[in-house]
This record gives sequence, C-alpha cells and structure tokens, in this order.
Amino acid sequence: MWWKLSYDLAAANLEAQRVIALRMMKLTKGDAAAQKEAHKMVNEKLQASVEAAATLAAGGSLDTVLRRYRTIMRANAKRLSKPRRR
Repeated sequence: MWWKLSYDLAAANLEAQRVIALRMMKLTKGDAAAQKEAHKMVNEKLQASVEAAATLAAGGSLDTVLRRYRTIMRANAKRLSKPRRR
C-alpha cells in the first residue's frame, strides 16, 4: 500500500510541475486570458482544498483525495495544452 501511495505522489508531483509550467506560460502573457486563468487557478485551489477536507472529514482516504487531485491536474494539463484559437 505505501508503495502505491509513494508512486501516486511522485506521479502527482510530475503532473503538477507540468501544469505549473503550462500556467506560467499563459500567465506571462499578461492579457485578459492570463487574468482569467489566474482567477480560475485561485478558485480551483480553494475548491479543491474544501473538497479534500470534506472527503477526509467524512472518513475518506488520502488515496481518494490524491486520485481526485490527479484527475483535476490531468484536466488542467489537457485544457492548457490545447492550441489557442485566434
């Protein structure tokens, strides 16, 4: 069990680094899309922390929280990787 959790944490770290890099590229543009992304990022962090706390308070496992975070990160990476339409 600890091996799987360790692997999942390492994978989540790599996914998070990718999303951070993609977001930084978007934020450095400083345009309206960058501002929208910044607001989305802050709101998403708040929502995710509340959801994680609720899951744990209800007896959920760290593995459940981590799976949810990874789902969110994969969705962000996919969204941020899409070519921008002009």
